Amino acid sequence: MSDVETMRRPRRWHIAVFLAPAVLVYTAIMIIPLADTLRLAFYRSIDGQQALAGFDNFRTLFFDPRWSASFWNALKNNVIFFIIHMCLQNPIGVVLAAILSVPKLRGRSFYRTAIFLPTMLSFVIVGFTWKLILSPLWGVTPNILGWVGLKWMFGPWLGQESSALVTLALVSVWQYVGVPMMLIYAAMLSIPEEVIEAAELDGITGFSQFRKIKLPLILPSIGIISILTFVGNFNAFDLIYTAQGALAGPNFATDILGTFLYRTFFGFQLQLGDQNMGAAIATMMFLIILSGVMIYLFFVQRRMRRYQF
Repeated sequence: MSDVETMRRPRRWHIAVFLAPAVLVYTAIMIIPLADTLRLAFYRSIDGQQALAGFDNFRTLFFDPRWSASFWNALKNNVIFFIIHMCLQNPIGVVLAAILSVPKLRGRSFYRTAIFLPTMLSFVIVGFTWKLILSPLWGVTPNILGWVGLKWMFGPWLGQESSALVTLALVSVWQYVGVPMMLIYAAMLSIPEEVIEAAELDGITGFSQFRKIKLPLILPSIGIISILTFVGNFNAFDLIYTAQGALAGPNFATDILGTFLYRTFFGFQLQLGDQNMGAAIATMMFLIILSGVMIYLFFVQRRMRRYQF
C-alpha cells in the first residue's frame, strides 16, 4: 500500500467519541477506586497521617490472632457458600433448562417467568421475607411442615451456628437459580436443528440425547456460568447483611469476606473503622477473584473451545 493511500484513509474519530462516555464512567467508578484501594492497603494511619507500611497490613491480617481468626473464618465460610451454589444452583439450572427446552412442554413461558422472577426482587425484600418465613415465632414454615407430618424437622435454622450459613446459601440458590437456567436455555436454543435431527435419526432421544449431544455443546456456557458464580459469591454481601446484620451472626457463623470488609472499613457498634486494613481485605478479595478468573481463562476455557460452533 502506497503512502498516498495511507494518507487518504479516513480517521475513524467517531469510535473514540462513542467510547469516551463509557470509558470515563467506568474509569471514575471502577478504575480509580480500585487503584486507590490498592494504594491504601500499603499504608497505615499514624496520628492522622498516612504513612507507607509496605506489607505490614497483610502480615497483620494473616498472622495477628486478632485479625487472622476472623479472616480465615470469613474465607472458609465464603468457600462453603460458593461450593453450595456450584453443587446446587448450577446443576438445578441445567436441569430446569433441559426441561424447558422440551418442545411438547406446555406453559413454558409461565415456568420461565416464575423461576426467573425471584432474581429481579430486591435482596432486602428477599432477606427480610425469608427471615420472617423461617422465624420460629411467627413464620409459616412450622405450619407447612406440620401439614405433611415433618414438623419435627423444623428448627431455628438462622439462629444456629451449624445451619445458618447453609440456610442463607439455599435462600440465595432459590433467588438466583433463574440466571443459569436462562443462560443454559438460550444455549440450548442455539444448537442447530440439523444436529438434533441427525441424533434422532440415529435413535438418540430423551435423556440420552441430552447427555451425548446437548451437554457437550453447552459446556462453554456452563463454564461461563461457573465463573460468574465464583465472582458473584466472593463478592457476596447483601443477603448476609440483610438477614443477619453486619455481625453476621450467630457468633460470626455466616461471616463472609464481604461482611468482614464492611465491619473493618466502616466500623460497627464499638469497632472503629480502619480504612487501611479494610483496603487490605478488599485487595485479598480482588486477588482471589482475579486468580479464579485467570485459572478459568487459561486452563478451562481453552479446552472448551473445541465444543463451540
